[in-house]
Amino acid sequence: MVIQFKQVICRLGDQQFCFNVQIPVGQVVAIMGSSGAGKSTLLNLLAGFIQPQSDSAQILLNGQRVDQLEPSQRPVTSLFQEHNLFAHMSVFNNLALGIRASLKLTIDETAQVETALVQVGLKGLGARLPKQLSGGQRQRVALGRALVRRKPLLLLDEPFSALDPALRQEMATLVKRLSEQHQLTVLLVTHEPKDVLKLAETVVFIANGGVHWQGSSQDFLHQKDNHIKAYLGQSC
Repeated sequence: MVIQFKQVICRLGDQQFCFNVQIPVGQVVAIMGSSGAGKSTLLNLLAGFIQPQSDSAQILLNGQRVDQLEPSQRPVTSLFQEHNLFAHMSVFNNLALGIRASLKLTIDETAQVETALVQVGLKGLGARLPKQLSGGQRQRVALGRALVRRKPLLLLDEPFSALDPALRQEMATLVKRLSEQHQLTVLLVTHEPKDVLKLAETVVFIANGGVHWQGSSQDFLHQKDNHIKAYLGQSC
Protein backbone atom coordinates (compact mmCIF):
# COMPACT_ATOMS: atom_id res chain seq x y z
CA MET A 1 0.00 0.00 0.00
CA VAL A 2 1.43 3.34 -1.05
CA ILE A 3 0.83 7.02 -1.64
CA GLN A 4 1.46 7.72 -5.32
CA PHE A 5 2.20 10.97 -7.12
CA LYS A 6 1.94 10.53 -10.88
CA GLN A 7 3.09 13.41 -13.07
CA VAL A 8 1.97 15.95 -10.47
CA ILE A 9 3.10 19.33 -11.77
CA CYS A 10 2.50 22.74 -10.24
CA ARG A 11 4.06 26.18 -10.53
CA LEU A 12 4.50 28.61 -7.65
CA GLY A 13 5.86 31.96 -8.75
CA ASP A 14 8.71 31.29 -11.13
CA GLN A 15 9.43 27.79 -9.81
CA GLN A 16 7.98 24.60 -11.25
CA PHE A 17 7.62 21.38 -9.28
CA CYS A 18 7.09 17.91 -10.72
CA PHE A 19 6.55 14.90 -8.46
CA ASN A 20 6.62 11.25 -9.48
CA VAL A 21 7.03 9.12 -6.37
CA GLN A 22 5.63 6.20 -4.39
CA ILE A 23 5.69 6.70 -0.62
CA PRO A 24 5.11 3.73 1.71
CA VAL A 25 2.25 3.90 4.21
CA GLY A 26 2.11 2.66 7.79
CA GLN A 27 5.34 4.33 8.89
CA VAL A 28 7.02 7.68 9.51
CA VAL A 29 8.53 9.14 6.34
CA ALA A 30 10.90 12.11 6.56
CA ILE A 31 10.64 14.69 3.77
CA MET A 32 13.98 16.48 3.54
CA GLY A 33 15.71 19.00 1.31
CA SER A 34 16.98 22.56 1.21
CA SER A 35 14.69 25.54 1.82
CA GLY A 36 12.48 26.15 -1.20
CA ALA A 37 13.14 22.70 -2.68
CA GLY A 38 9.45 21.72 -2.55
CA LYS A 39 8.97 19.82 0.72
CA SER A 40 5.94 21.80 1.91
CA THR A 41 4.61 21.88 -1.65
CA LEU A 42 4.53 18.07 -1.69
CA LEU A 43 2.51 18.02 1.55
CA ASN A 44 0.17 20.79 0.38
CA LEU A 45 -0.56 18.91 -2.85
CA LEU A 46 -1.44 15.80 -0.87
CA ALA A 47 -3.65 17.79 1.52
CA GLY A 48 -5.39 19.58 -1.36
CA PHE A 49 -4.25 23.09 -0.42
CA ILE A 50 -2.51 23.35 -3.82
CA GLN A 51 -3.95 21.96 -7.05
CA PRO A 52 -1.84 20.25 -9.75
CA GLN A 53 -1.61 22.11 -13.03
CA SER A 54 -1.17 19.08 -15.28
CA ASP A 55 -4.21 17.32 -16.77
CA SER A 56 -2.57 13.92 -16.36
CA ALA A 57 -1.74 14.44 -12.66
CA GLN A 58 -2.91 11.81 -10.20
CA ILE A 59 -2.47 11.51 -6.44
CA LEU A 60 -3.54 8.12 -5.13
CA LEU A 61 -3.79 6.44 -1.74
CA ASN A 62 -3.79 2.66 -1.96
CA GLY A 63 -4.88 2.90 -5.59
CA GLN A 64 -7.75 5.34 -4.98
CA ARG A 65 -7.51 8.87 -6.36
CA VAL A 66 -7.65 11.63 -3.76
CA ASP A 67 -6.62 14.58 -5.95
CA GLN A 68 -10.23 15.08 -7.08
CA LEU A 69 -11.48 15.42 -3.48
CA GLU A 70 -11.91 18.64 -1.53
CA PRO A 71 -9.34 19.09 1.28
CA SER A 72 -11.96 18.36 3.95
CA GLN A 73 -12.80 15.05 2.25
CA ARG A 74 -9.24 13.76 2.07
CA PRO A 75 -7.96 11.24 4.64
CA VAL A 76 -5.39 13.77 5.83
CA THR A 77 -4.69 15.90 8.89
CA SER A 78 -2.03 18.62 8.71
CA LEU A 79 -0.02 20.02 11.60
CA PHE A 80 2.20 23.05 11.09
CA GLN A 81 4.79 24.92 13.15
CA GLU A 82 2.04 27.42 14.00
CA HIS A 83 -0.29 25.42 16.20
CA ASN A 84 -3.45 27.17 14.90
CA LEU A 85 -5.09 26.99 18.32
CA PHE A 86 -7.99 29.26 19.20
CA ALA A 87 -6.77 31.48 22.03
CA HIS A 88 -10.25 32.07 23.51
CA MET A 89 -11.10 28.36 23.68
CA SER A 90 -10.12 25.83 26.31
CA VAL A 91 -7.72 23.01 25.55
CA PHE A 92 -10.67 20.60 25.56
CA ASN A 93 -12.63 22.66 23.03
CA ASN A 94 -9.60 23.09 20.80
CA LEU A 95 -9.46 19.31 20.56
CA ALA A 96 -13.23 18.99 20.21
CA LEU A 97 -13.10 21.19 17.10
CA GLY A 98 -11.38 18.30 15.39
CA ILE A 99 -14.63 16.35 15.72
CA ARG A 100 -17.41 18.93 15.47
CA ALA A 101 -17.24 22.65 14.73
CA SER A 102 -20.41 23.11 16.80
CA LEU A 103 -18.62 21.60 19.85
CA LYS A 104 -21.83 19.66 20.58
CA LEU A 105 -20.26 16.28 21.29
CA THR A 106 -21.92 12.99 22.05
CA ILE A 107 -20.93 11.07 25.16
CA ASP A 108 -18.66 8.85 23.06
CA GLU A 109 -17.05 11.86 21.38
CA THR A 110 -16.43 13.52 24.75
CA ALA A 111 -14.71 10.34 25.90
CA GLN A 112 -12.67 10.38 22.68
CA VAL A 113 -11.36 13.87 23.49
CA GLU A 114 -10.57 12.89 27.08
CA THR A 115 -8.66 9.85 25.83
CA ALA A 116 -6.66 11.99 23.40
CA LEU A 117 -5.75 14.39 26.22
CA VAL A 118 -4.34 11.47 28.18
CA GLN A 119 -2.46 10.11 25.16
CA VAL A 120 -0.70 13.42 24.49
CA GLY A 121 0.13 13.98 28.16
CA LEU A 122 -2.41 16.71 28.93
CA LYS A 123 -4.64 14.92 31.42
CA GLY A 124 -6.22 17.43 33.80
CA LEU A 125 -5.40 20.44 31.59
CA GLY A 126 -8.55 20.46 29.47
CA ALA A 127 -9.98 23.61 31.10
CA ARG A 128 -6.88 25.74 30.50
CA LEU A 129 -6.47 28.29 27.73
CA PRO A 130 -3.58 28.01 25.25
CA LYS A 131 -1.86 31.05 26.80
CA GLN A 132 -1.61 29.14 30.08
CA LEU A 133 0.44 26.39 28.43
CA SER A 134 4.09 26.05 27.49
CA GLY A 135 5.15 25.86 23.84
CA GLY A 136 5.53 22.11 24.08
CA GLN A 137 2.10 21.73 25.65
CA ARG A 138 0.49 23.82 22.90
CA GLN A 139 2.09 21.53 20.35
CA ARG A 140 0.57 18.59 22.21
CA VAL A 141 -2.87 20.20 21.96
CA ALA A 142 -2.49 20.50 18.19
CA LEU A 143 -1.34 16.88 18.01
CA GLY A 144 -4.31 15.79 20.13
CA ARG A 145 -6.70 17.57 17.78
CA ALA A 146 -5.09 15.73 14.87
CA LEU A 147 -5.65 12.42 16.67
CA VAL A 148 -9.36 12.94 17.32
CA ARG A 149 -9.94 13.56 13.61
CA ARG A 150 -9.03 9.89 13.04
CA LYS A 151 -7.51 10.38 9.60
CA PRO A 152 -4.90 7.80 8.52
CA LEU A 153 -2.41 10.35 7.12
CA LEU A 154 -0.72 12.89 9.39
CA LEU A 155 1.29 15.62 7.67
CA LEU A 156 3.78 17.42 9.92
CA ASP A 157 5.45 20.50 8.43
CA GLU A 158 8.42 21.31 10.68
CA PRO A 159 6.24 21.12 13.81
CA PHE A 160 9.17 21.03 16.25
CA SER A 161 11.33 23.82 14.84
CA ALA A 162 10.36 26.35 17.54
CA LEU A 163 11.06 23.93 20.40
CA ASP A 164 14.27 23.63 22.39
CA PRO A 165 16.30 20.40 21.94
CA ALA A 166 14.86 18.62 24.99
CA LEU A 167 11.25 19.38 24.03
CA ARG A 168 11.99 18.48 20.42
CA GLN A 169 13.20 15.04 21.46
CA GLU A 170 10.20 14.62 23.76
CA MET A 171 7.75 15.47 20.97
CA ALA A 172 9.55 13.21 18.51
CA THR A 173 9.17 10.32 20.95
CA LEU A 174 5.48 11.13 21.38
CA VAL A 175 4.84 11.26 17.61
CA LYS A 176 6.60 7.93 17.12
CA ARG A 177 4.58 6.27 19.87
CA LEU A 178 1.25 7.66 18.68
CA SER A 179 1.94 6.77 15.04
CA GLU A 180 2.50 3.16 16.06
CA GLN A 181 -0.42 3.11 18.49
CA HIS A 182 -2.89 4.53 15.94
CA GLN A 183 -1.30 2.93 12.86
CA LEU A 184 -0.77 6.31 11.23
CA THR A 185 1.22 7.18 8.17
CA VAL A 186 3.25 10.28 9.07
CA LEU A 187 4.94 12.52 6.52
CA LEU A 188 7.36 14.73 8.44
CA VAL A 189 9.07 17.75 6.88
CA THR A 190 12.27 18.34 8.82
CA HIS A 191 15.77 19.74 8.44
CA GLU A 192 17.10 17.76 11.40
CA PRO A 193 19.04 14.51 10.83
CA LYS A 194 18.31 13.71 14.49
CA ASP A 195 14.60 13.57 13.65
CA VAL A 196 15.39 11.04 10.94
CA LEU A 197 17.27 8.81 13.37
CA LYS A 198 14.57 9.15 16.03
CA LEU A 199 11.47 8.80 13.90
CA ALA A 200 11.75 7.83 10.26
CA GLU A 201 12.13 4.53 8.47
CA THR A 202 12.16 6.14 5.03
CA VAL A 203 13.52 9.43 3.68
CA VAL A 204 12.31 11.26 0.58
CA PHE A 205 14.89 13.88 -0.44
CA ILE A 206 13.59 16.79 -2.52
CA ALA A 207 15.86 18.85 -4.78
CA ASN A 208 15.33 21.05 -7.82
CA GLY A 209 11.55 20.81 -7.65
CA GLY A 210 11.26 17.03 -7.55
CA VAL A 211 12.22 13.84 -5.73
CA HIS A 212 15.98 13.42 -6.02
CA TRP A 213 16.43 10.35 -3.80
CA GLN A 214 14.37 7.92 -1.73
CA GLY A 215 15.48 5.16 0.59
CA SER A 216 15.99 4.06 4.19
CA SER A 217 16.96 6.55 6.87
CA GLN A 218 20.23 4.72 7.52
CA ASP A 219 21.16 4.79 3.84
CA PHE A 220 20.32 8.50 3.68
CA LEU A 221 22.68 9.43 6.49
CA HIS A 222 25.52 7.52 4.80
CA GLN A 223 24.82 8.57 1.22
CA LYS A 224 27.62 9.30 -1.24
CA ASP A 225 25.31 11.41 -3.42
CA ASN A 226 26.83 14.90 -3.68
CA HIS A 227 23.49 16.71 -3.25
CA ILE A 228 22.79 14.86 -0.03
CA LYS A 229 26.34 15.16 1.30
CA ALA A 230 26.24 18.91 0.72
CA TYR A 231 22.86 19.13 2.44
CA LEU A 232 24.19 17.22 5.47
CA GLY A 233 27.27 19.44 5.59
CA GLN A 234 29.64 16.67 4.60
CA SER A 235 32.57 17.14 2.25
CA CYS A 236 31.91 15.93 -1.29
